[in-house]
Amino acid sequence: MGSTLTQSLVLVGFMGSGKSTAARSAAGALRATAVDLDREVEARLGRSIPDIFATDGEAAFREAEERIALELLGRSQAGARVLALGGGTVGSPRVREALREHLVVWLDVDVQTAWERCAGGSRPLARDRGSFARLHAERDALYAEVADIVIDHTRAGAMPEALAAHRGVPRGVRMLWACSASGDYPAYIGPGLLGPGQGSAAAGKGPQAPAGFWPATVSGRRFVVCDQTVGRLYGERLGPAQATVTIPPGERSKSIAQAEAVWMELAKAGMTRADVLVALGGGVVGDLAGFCAATYQRGVPLVQVPTTLVAQVDSAYGGKTGVDLPHAKNYVGAFHQPRAVIADTDALATLPPAELAAGYAEVVKTALIAGGWLWELVRGGADWDSAGFDRVIAGCAHTKLRIVASDERDAGLRQVLNLGHTVGHAIESTTGYAAYRHGEAVALGLLAALRLSGADRLRAEVAELLQARRLPTRAAAIDPRAVVEATGHDKKRVGRGGVPFVLLSEPGRPQPGCIVPERELAAAVRELAA
Repeated sequence: MGSTLTQSLVLVGFMGSGKSTAARSAAGALRATAVDLDREVEARLGRSIPDIFATDGEAAFREAEERIALELLGRSQAGARVLALGGGTVGSPRVREALREHLVVWLDVDVQTAWERCAGGSRPLARDRGSFARLHAERDALYAEVADIVIDHTRAGAMPEALAAHRGVPRGVRMLWACSASGDYPAYIGPGLLGPGQGSAAAGKGPQAPAGFWPATVSGRRFVVCDQTVGRLYGERLGPAQATVTIPPGERSKSIAQAEAVWMELAKAGMTRADVLVALGGGVVGDLAGFCAATYQRGVPLVQVPTTLVAQVDSAYGGKTGVDLPHAKNYVGAFHQPRAVIADTDALATLPPAELAAGYAEVVKTALIAGGWLWELVRGGADWDSAGFDRVIAGCAHTKLRIVASDERDAGLRQVLNLGHTVGHAIESTTGYAAYRHGEAVALGLLAALRLSGADRLRAEVAELLQARRLPTRAAAIDPRAVVEATGHDKKRVGRGGVPFVLLSEPGRPQPGCIVPERELAAAVRELAA
């Protein structure tokens, strides 16, 4: 592959993720030395790990593992190396602290694959399926905490490409390596990506403002699509643009007429298939510009630069693009994966409170789908004013990218991401895309979905979370009969059957493809309008 590693990196991940194999492969490709912590422990203690567990117990093994790991992490090396830690090494707070000085790659593996690889072998902690799954969930939170780069275990061979894409990334930024059948791309999430001064009155003023981060792996002249507000704040932060197309803000810009206007402006400006279209803004800009990128000259490269919460946690990832028709949302579109996503969390400081709150509905939705540590963080009142909220945003993006990796074209699992959206989209279309922001409609849709799920206690808890952010839990502006009728136009409807809903009995257990009786749907919508 011809790449060279200029600094040491550390691989973390659950048992069965293939860290040892990946470390050897990456070290060979990157001209580095591979070091495996488990083998180091066995060599120094003169016994196998199963034997250490059996004779001394897990606590003794963890003590030796921590001691040797800290030595390796603190040792000055003459050359670059790839260090593979054991699956449980990150359980040590001292190790997690030491990892702050290193480039950490999380090799992510799902629990089923890990179990299939480990069950029946010699691993002491892979003998009971239930305990194994609980351990996987516990460690998931720790890996998410320490990782600078997240790569799916199936893409371990892409380590050199991922490291090349990570060059120049500001400190404190996480990079998720998004994968799909159509292609892989880096998603950068964190502060400072759009340059210094974000969130201040001086942000984006004048051509002298220093440009922000741009992936070295994305080339071509840049053509920007943004709305008027975002353009004033951040237009200069992307570096030189060949041309900028400005659209009116709001959902009504997601139309065929507006797409045609963008196509015409790009053609006038001389954009070619060797150039890149940059979507700078929220979900409307991302969807519209993405659709234009998918269709202009039959497809040009796209970079998403989301500046709203709803876009940073959801809509900028996964390749769904589209525009609305008057009676139905997102009815015309295409799948078109970006070449990169650049999500500067500092940009959230410039959002109006109502817009920030609207994005929070997508945070709650994603946390409900994910369950585990992400739900616990959100239900505990994670505050978007704190630096820790970057972890929530990255967790939401990672949840979506995990799902998209296994179902890019929305044929099955990806439909769980529609939780709350069937009723939410119907509310938007029946009110002319003017009465509610997308996130506000999703908030209402979530409450309807949880009522249909019979999850009354969870619905009450979610309602409290939404109310705390001043999101609507009642919808006086809707016509319940019109909303129920509009759900029949949902684009996920197949043939003459009913509309498939996503139901959820408890966090982490979404169930797509559920047909609900119309009388129950009507009752859930009437409750919102009461």
